[in-house]
Amino acid sequence: MCGIVGVIGRRSAAPLILESLRRLEYRGYDSAGIATLVDGAIQRRRAAGKLNNLAQVLDAEPLDGLTGIGHTRWATHGAPTENNAHPHATSRVAVVHNGIIENHVELRTELSAAGQSFVTQTDTETVVQLVDLLLQQGLAPIAAAAEAFRRLEGAYALAMVFAGHPDLMIAACHGAPLAVGFGENEMFVGSDGLALAPLTRRIAYLRDGDWAVVTRDGATFHDATGAEVKREIKLTALSGAAVGKGNYRHFMEKELHEHPAVIGDTLRQMINPGTRAVTLPPMPFDLARVKRITMSACGSAYYAGLVGRYWLEEVARIPVDADVASEFRYRNPPMEPGGLGLLVSQSGETADTMAALHYMRAQGQQVLAIVNVPESTMARASDAVMQTIAGPEIGVASTKAFTAQLSVLACLALALGRARGAIDATEEARLTAALLEVPSRAAEVLEYDAHIQRIAARLAEARDVLYLGRGSCFPIALEGALKLKEISYIHAEGYAAGEMKHGPIALIDRNVPVIAIVPSGPLFEKTASNLQEANARGGQVIVFSDAEGAEKLKNIATETIILPKVDPFVAPILHAIPVQLLAYHVAVLKGTDVDQPRNLAKSVTVE
Repeated sequence: MCGIVGVIGRRSAAPLILESLRRLEYRGYDSAGIATLVDGAIQRRRAAGKLNNLAQVLDAEPLDGLTGIGHTRWATHGAPTENNAHPHATSRVAVVHNGIIENHVELRTELSAAGQSFVTQTDTETVVQLVDLLLQQGLAPIAAAAEAFRRLEGAYALAMVFAGHPDLMIAACHGAPLAVGFGENEMFVGSDGLALAPLTRRIAYLRDGDWAVVTRDGATFHDATGAEVKREIKLTALSGAAVGKGNYRHFMEKELHEHPAVIGDTLRQMINPGTRAVTLPPMPFDLARVKRITMSACGSAYYAGLVGRYWLEEVARIPVDADVASEFRYRNPPMEPGGLGLLVSQSGETADTMAALHYMRAQGQQVLAIVNVPESTMARASDAVMQTIAGPEIGVASTKAFTAQLSVLACLALALGRARGAIDATEEARLTAALLEVPSRAAEVLEYDAHIQRIAARLAEARDVLYLGRGSCFPIALEGALKLKEISYIHAEGYAAGEMKHGPIALIDRNVPVIAIVPSGPLFEKTASNLQEANARGGQVIVFSDAEGAEKLKNIATETIILPKVDPFVAPILHAIPVQLLAYHVAVLKGTDVDQPRNLAKSVTVE
């Protein structure tokens, strides 16, 4: 969530910052602002709402200056108003901040008693007022910032500029990502490499607890103790080209139609089509010796991990624990040393999943991360990384990254199965052949877009929707319900089909659609019995199945989407696509902000 951009440049800073902030819109935000140094003085422009509102303010009141900082804010403390928008500033210092200052109440009380005057409701303003007071007490900017960092508690990424110091910017991070970009006689700071890609490819990432003194000539890095340290400058693989919607109405629609390519690209990095064997990236541990896996993630990534649990236990015959990252460490679970921690994240920056990583480390686990951003904090902190080849995902609701995660997890299950002797080469070849069919079958699913759009009209007026699935398709029911909630604001719940009789069946009547993910396979008949019970109570049953299943359910289903027949092993990957498409079309019919739904952020970098 939130986005930070800073520039010490040779060109007008405000337009560069605004364009870079647009590349961070995918993170989610509700206000934005820019501050620059004009003749040594701090000047700001801020606006509530979208960046277009800030652009209009800048058109009306242009902002000069070669040095500046910008921010897209996702409100935590204080309403999403112009007054609470970043940058926050006094006449001496301006600050942008991602994260939460946990001791802001104590600091505010102390600083107010010292005569500092607060004008916002935000926790961030305590940083501004603290640095301002230290400057008044005679400390130079670098010393004032260093002293302030020692006082802050919580998770934060910060960038600050100082009146009268146009060639100085200070950046710091603790529990939130931040990068420094190196140009020719100009320097940059950003929340991630995507924001900085149009400005420079030479990037150094701050480690947790680092702070950096950035000048026009370069950057000096310090660790949490204040000691000067070296941080490697890397060439980012991210493109500076603008990420556009093409001919699609929304980024989400574009990304939904990228499923086939993304699945194919992700599989091709691990499967040799000739030998039908899976080859994983180098691991600093022996897969054959892994005795237990503990998986943790958030949101859609967690549901992908739940599908992976079915695969890993069934194919690789290895026990898997799974927990949402926001709860995982608070259970304080005992973990046998030598186990494998498995994390799944699109951004690689999710705060709760990072906390799970640290807990796993403390419990003596090796850590494997499945991420879409190989330069992310999570990737850099893990022992091994398996990358999803999804490309930038701009829509807040995850789509193509989800099927890419499933593709990686399927390959991991096969590789572990072979390493542990749970499957032989023949079975591996059979299942990889099924995986390699998925991209073309996914393209066929997209041809049902118009039919799914018609079905969406049935759901658009619903207040409640139930999603049902069994086995490895149960998490797809959870994913479908989440997508509908996220972007259409309709209440929806996903259930294991067998659990319907244990409570949810009480909700079913003709006004509650029941969406069933029910491919042919070993669990088909069990699920069909549950759907018969829903139908008998007036439920409007919408079925996602293949031709064989659709024929058996024709007297139960109100509507049926007939998907290509695939091996049950890969059915969850294929069935994820139409449930996401359905949510998209419902949201479009309801007129919601599909790409940036209310109250949501793409990358949740605070707990």
